[in-house]
Parts: sequence; structure tokens; C-alpha cells
Amino acid sequence: MTLKEKAKKLPKKPGVYFWIDQAGVILYVGRATSLHGRVNQYFQKNIDSRIAEMVDLASDIKFEVCDNLLEAIILEAHYIKKYWPKYNVKDKDDRSFIYVVLSKTDDYPHPIIIRGHELKQFPATKAYVFGPYQSFYLIQNALNIIRRLFPYGNCRPHSGKACFDYQIGLCPGACIDVIGKKDYQSNIKNIVLLLKGDKKRLLVRLKKDNPDKIKSLQHIQDVSLLTRDDDLSLPKINRIEGYDISHLNGKESYGSMVVFSGGEADKKEYRLFKIKEAPPGDDERALVEVLLRRMAHRDWPQPDLIMIDGGKPQIDFVSRVLNQHNIRFPLVGISKLGGDKLVFTRGVSSNFKVLAESIKGTLLKTREEAHRFVISAGRRARRLK
Repeated sequence: MTLKEKAKKLPKKPGVYFWIDQAGVILYVGRATSLHGRVNQYFQKNIDSRIAEMVDLASDIKFEVCDNLLEAIILEAHYIKKYWPKYNVKDKDDRSFIYVVLSKTDDYPHPIIIRGHELKQFPATKAYVFGPYQSFYLIQNALNIIRRLFPYGNCRPHSGKACFDYQIGLCPGACIDVIGKKDYQSNIKNIVLLLKGDKKRLLVRLKKDNPDKIKSLQHIQDVSLLTRDDDLSLPKINRIEGYDISHLNGKESYGSMVVFSGGEADKKEYRLFKIKEAPPGDDERALVEVLLRRMAHRDWPQPDLIMIDGGKPQIDFVSRVLNQHNIRFPLVGISKLGGDKLVFTRGVSSNFKVLAESIKGTLLKTREEAHRFVISAGRRARRLK
């Protein structure tokens, strides 16, 4: 049976899958909402060259079925840590992986997300460490789901004032002493077992202490856990570039380019453009000018997603002009008039829209940073004249 034939027989259920070479070495571990749908994507045309190389080296595919995608995410991290498969870590520094840390010494701890280079700050004697996870957005959304099952607080315990999270049911109320240390720690122990992938012990605990949670745990499914990696045809979204235009009474216009990499501002990559050709006060043409000048710099890293501050008219105009110049990158606008609604170009897949919505927080930060930078840098540039 060929690998392609084997892939067609995989179940349409959540789980983790393994690409294995002739020597029995695991080349790659992945997760899927549908094992059948996900693994069959590896045989489509125009996939990434790194993925194609891995498929050529593989001689077998194995899998484990999970109850839900959250369980698959946790199991995937467990196997990556156990085997460090070549194609999970290729082109990726260990320090850039994402981890979740929980203090062993605090009375009221809460999970925090860190990067690999911060691990030395959390010795095993003082903290539980879970991971590695491959996506900041993924584990952030996973923790949001876990928190609905086992609430924890990010607030200051015993403060005497109810935090906002308590008011919406995410914090169990350590801030106003609604929950004591023992019950709070019980929630944390459940989270530890869940993130360890120790499902059997977790179910035993829940059966004894909180049987209603068992059904909730087994039926977790949330579209926010979909990521760009769940569709091999989608672009990688690591480098986000945000653009904005500022002018002084319609004159002396400047354009900003800010960069977010892995969800964090990368200020060394920021650039300021003085508008030279666009008519005064014409923000749309000024924006196009900035983008065309930016794209002329082939030596700069290419964006995975371009964010502009504007609604559908701006997105359609920019997209049309870029297409005329054979420049094609995923575009998303943020419409202030639409209540910060994300705006997309025509023909964008529904999956891509879901992925963009899952990083909306970062996109909003990108917009605000693009606006801040063009105002402050533009003022400095004008003063230097």
C-alpha cells in the first residue's frame, strides 16, 4: 500500500500523526482536526519544498486518535519534546519554541507563556514547564479554552476588589477570597494533568470531585484552535507588516512600516517613508507608493501578511494596484467605522478569515503601532528639516 493510499484510509477524527522514514525514525509529528483531511493535504501540488522533501523521505504514516483538537495539541507537544523530529525543528531555533510555565511555589499561580530562551529562569524545582508548542497564538487560544474548564486568576489575590475576569466567569475569585487556596490549587492540578497529557489520572480526579467536567472535557472543540498550519495551502503568518499614512494639513506626508514577528513588535525592522509622488492628502495613493517602494527592496524579509488601516474601499484599491504590479501578499484591513472589523480582499478562503480573526489582537496592536510610529517619526523628520 502506498502512503497516498494509506492516507486515504485515515479516520476523519482529531489526532496526531507521524511521518516515519525507512529506519523507523520519526521525521515529523503533526496534529489535525481531521487526520484524513490533514494528511491528504501533503499530497497536493505546490506544497512547501521542505514538506515535499519530508514526504519523499517517508516510508510510513502512523497516527493516534484524540477526543478533540485541544488534546491533539497537547499530545503533539509531548511527542515533539520526546523525539525532536527533524522536520519539526528544521529552520527553527530551540529558543524560539513556545512553552507554558506554572509556578510550583505560588499559592495562586497562573499559566504564563514564554519562549525557549527564557527557560533558564524557570528551574524544574520551582515550576512546571509544558511544551514545546509551535505557535504562540495556538497555545494562547488553548489556554483560553482550558480556563473556561478550570478557571484561574491573573489578578492579585486578596485585593478586595473583583477583577474583570471574575465578572465574566474566568477567574474563580481569589481576588475577593471567594475561593480558597485548596480549591484553587485543585484547579491548577487539573490543568497540570491536562497539559501533561495524563488523561487517565485527570478523569479519575474529575470523576471523584467534579464529574460534570468530564463531559465538557471530552467535547471540547473550538474554531479558535485552527491555525495556519491546519491548511498547507495557507501562507505562514509569522511576519506581519502594518502600514499607515500621516500628513500635516495635507502636506509633508509620511508612511510607516512596522513589523510584528511571532506576535511581538520588531522595532529594528521599522521603516519611515517620505511620500514623494502621491498627490497631497491622497492617503490611498500614498499607501500604494509606500508599498511599491517597500516591495522594491528584495533584500528585506518578505511579509506573510500585510495590514493596512482602512476599510473595504482602501483594501480593494490597494489590492487592485498591487495585482497590476504582480505583487501578491495576503492583505487585511481594519475598519474603524466598522467597529474594528477585519476586512479582506475578494476570494479569500473562510479558513484564512478564521486564522486572521484568531490573531486579531496582534493585528490591532500592529495598527496602533503603525499609527504611533508614523506620527512620532514623522514629527521628528519634520523638525530636522
